[in-house]
Amino acid sequence: MKKLFVYILTALTLTSCFSGRRSVNSQGGEVTGAGAISYSEPTPYGMVLIDCGSMKEGPGERDSIWGIDSVARGVSVDAFWMDECEVTNSKYRQFVYWVRDSIIRERLADPAYGGNDEFKITENKYGDPVTPHLDWTKAIPWKNPSEDEERAINSVYRINPITGVRELDPKQLNYRYEVYNLTEAAKRKNRLDRERRDYNTDHAVPDTDPTISKDTAFIDDNGQIVRQTITRPLSSQFDFVNTYIVNVFPDTTCWVNDFENSYNEPYVRMYFSNGGYNNYPVVGVSWEQATAFCNWRTDFLRKSIGKEGIYIEPYRLPTEAEWEYAARAGVNKNKYPWEGDLPLTEEDGCFYANFKPMEGNYVKDGNLIAAPVGTYQPNDFGLYDMAGNVSEWTSTAYTESIDKMTSDLNPEYRYNVAKEDPYKMSRKIVRGGSWKDVAHNIRSDLRMWEYENEQRSYIGFRCVRSKVGTGKAKRKK
Repeated sequence: MKKLFVYILTALTLTSCFSGRRSVNSQGGEVTGAGAISYSEPTPYGMVLIDCGSMKEGPGERDSIWGIDSVARGVSVDAFWMDECEVTNSKYRQFVYWVRDSIIRERLADPAYGGNDEFKITENKYGDPVTPHLDWTKAIPWKNPSEDEERAINSVYRINPITGVRELDPKQLNYRYEVYNLTEAAKRKNRLDRERRDYNTDHAVPDTDPTISKDTAFIDDNGQIVRQTITRPLSSQFDFVNTYIVNVFPDTTCWVNDFENSYNEPYVRMYFSNGGYNNYPVVGVSWEQATAFCNWRTDFLRKSIGKEGIYIEPYRLPTEAEWEYAARAGVNKNKYPWEGDLPLTEEDGCFYANFKPMEGNYVKDGNLIAAPVGTYQPNDFGLYDMAGNVSEWTSTAYTESIDKMTSDLNPEYRYNVAKEDPYKMSRKIVRGGSWKDVAHNIRSDLRMWEYENEQRSYIGFRCVRSKVGTGKAKRKK
């Protein structure tokens, strides 16, 4: 069994922001302070700033009808940016296409497909060798490709044996990424210098190294993803680098598998692929896929910014506490993302959220299944669909005693399930309820869970990004 309270960062070495080459200026012998590297963080596209704040997390009162005990406790969270809407089919499809294009570029540079070295960069502008990497400025020859180029492009597609339609081969769309486990690396017990693991000078310096666990993955000869958990004595900083390979294509069959004896075949065929659903929340995406998307989104932004991209905080899934604080707009009494206890108004039958108002009547709120993001009114923080539409993954692992195991400062409980762990250890918390849920289940203060590898027609996600500095920002009127 492996316990890792992981803070996901896409870094490969434990570095410091204080590595700048700056001299100390003299001000009459007085200590006036030394500057540090500062980066003016742009407002993330499509995100809303959530100021730091506190709340009573969880149900504030006992509900005997629904069997809910009051377990609310005070917590505080730091400021963060949050997607104003759930990640849409269109945005997730950009991720899928990026993975597709990266595979094609690798194959265009492969000698087996002609070996066009123009698709890889092997040296810098000075002619010095660098680690080979893809050249994304070189366009894929979609039109008028050579015979080898056409073979490389077509290799990621398949012909459906039933319909005869040319389509992407989902099995090939694998995304590989590395995560540096800063939380584990920062622990005193895991320092490489044995003398710094214990400050008590009465204790002897340990003569053995702690045992660490790390995840690794590879593609076998059959094209299958093989995941392994390695346990060994600590030897270097690279022992905190975890490698993951995730198939990124959504499971479109979830529309059938989630609802027996329902005619949902059109959603299987069209929900993710048809442009008419572009602005609908992506579903059929597991916690693992959502986490991979966050990593890719971070890398995509950092590379576009250039050398200053290192100072950008990574995109990630929200913690459970962050999600609830944002959903309730920082107001303890709010059971929903709005003031009051009802998810609807009596005036004009205007609903606040996309949920299941009555038995068998999914359309009373205006939508049969998920609705285009932003259809309903936002909460006071400017966030849409924090209740209903689709449930949302959080980064937080589920355990019955989570309230006793987490701090009241930025509370979070993370558990990276090892290969040998029982399946129940892979549960992750989802929040907000969905279009298929009754009013009670879309409350902001309720906790639900799902297995991290499950792909559901009613679960999506949104990203967050920590804000630099804890002070409250001036909100636009």
